[in-house]
Amino acid sequence: MRHGRFEEAMSTLLRDYGQSVSFDWRLYRHDILGSIAHARALMKAGFLTGEEFAAIETGLKTIGEEITAGTFAFSVDLEDIHMNIEKELTNRIGDAGAKLHTARSRNDQVATDIRLYLRDEISSLQDGVRGLQDALVGLASENESVLIPGYTHLQRAQPVPLAHHLLAYVEMLHRDHGRLADTALRMDELPLGSGALAASTLLLDREAIAKELGFSRVTQNSLDGVSDRDFALELLSALAILGMHLSRLSEDVVLWTTAEFGFARLSDRHSTGSSLMPQKKNPDIAELTRGKTGRLYGNLFRLLTVLKGLPMAYNRDLQEDKEAVFDSVDTAKMALAVTAEMMSALIINKETATTSASDPALLATDLADELVRKNIPFRKAHDLVGKLAAESAKTGIPLDRLPKEFIQEICPELSGEWEGLFDPIRSLKARAATGGPSPENVAKRLAHWKKVLA
Repeated sequence: MRHGRFEEAMSTLLRDYGQSVSFDWRLYRHDILGSIAHARALMKAGFLTGEEFAAIETGLKTIGEEITAGTFAFSVDLEDIHMNIEKELTNRIGDAGAKLHTARSRNDQVATDIRLYLRDEISSLQDGVRGLQDALVGLASENESVLIPGYTHLQRAQPVPLAHHLLAYVEMLHRDHGRLADTALRMDELPLGSGALAASTLLLDREAIAKELGFSRVTQNSLDGVSDRDFALELLSALAILGMHLSRLSEDVVLWTTAEFGFARLSDRHSTGSSLMPQKKNPDIAELTRGKTGRLYGNLFRLLTVLKGLPMAYNRDLQEDKEAVFDSVDTAKMALAVTAEMMSALIINKETATTSASDPALLATDLADELVRKNIPFRKAHDLVGKLAAESAKTGIPLDRLPKEFIQEICPELSGEWEGLFDPIRSLKARAATGGPSPENVAKRLAHWKKVLA
């Protein structure tokens, strides 16, 4: 690219500073697909002969096979994956290779490549989301009858089925799956043909190229076509939200596997030890996922910062999109896979969980509800049960064992049926509103997700 305009060779420092082939080489499959489709359009428009197109197609496929096999020699002097492939093609087939870039700029070329790449990666990420959902549904099914305390402010609140808790994450992940699908829909347009910024006087059939490459439409503004990275931002945002959900699940695993909670144990395959303390069994997988969420957040803000001050249209700053996108994709895919494996092997301590969920204090709200059924206003009922709970906390006597005389004094309406009000199963069966944690609701939702995931 420098031979016509420049008299001096590029500074070695500038070459090393500006090269991207060390990381954008992973776009090679998509670059080759796009180049073959572009070459076919050139042939149909009369800019290539059939023989030239055949030579280009064969040459590109051979180069792709060599890159896949690890035998292709990349050169940083050629800056990026696009020029590495084009230069090698020209070396091998001559002038036909030099014609490949007709009516095309690296600007619309890379905008096409990154869309093709992300389309494949989004599909892979969606598979990972479904894999984790499947692991959570499996764990929930195996422990459908197990209860745990539900928490607010990390204080025990009310009993809930463990399955209901796990299915909350399945619902979150379903929204993550939808966000990925939405991103794929919005990036489903072909920018190739936008040129450097103002298209080309050499007209090609953009719609035919789009059809060959699997795009449903073409971009409608050449300036936007080469400078748009909204789709990358949207993906990074979706992955940041996904990472937040994985981090919350990881935090639950960290808590549940402590001696203080004791609700679960990690398998040996998904635990680490201590270099000093022989007794330790650490939840490093969950902690790493919790930590890597910061990378997903950082990559989103990194690209937002790159884009915020760019004048129209293409600027070299846009080269900075790739490492952020590649890192987030890699991080999210690995986090999904390892979390799914960890959750599939998680061992629930059913007895400990059930004992914790049987704390009578967790049914205080049920006592207030019972008073409401006896026509006592809820705020008054709340106050009365609060006095019972305060007495239990002060004396250390469990709520269900408070002296009958005290119950008769504070809540005479409950004194005759006191003992029967502290059954957590009875409580859960009554929570049958749509979305509630009744056993029947949980069973229906488990069946729903099994059907979806199947």
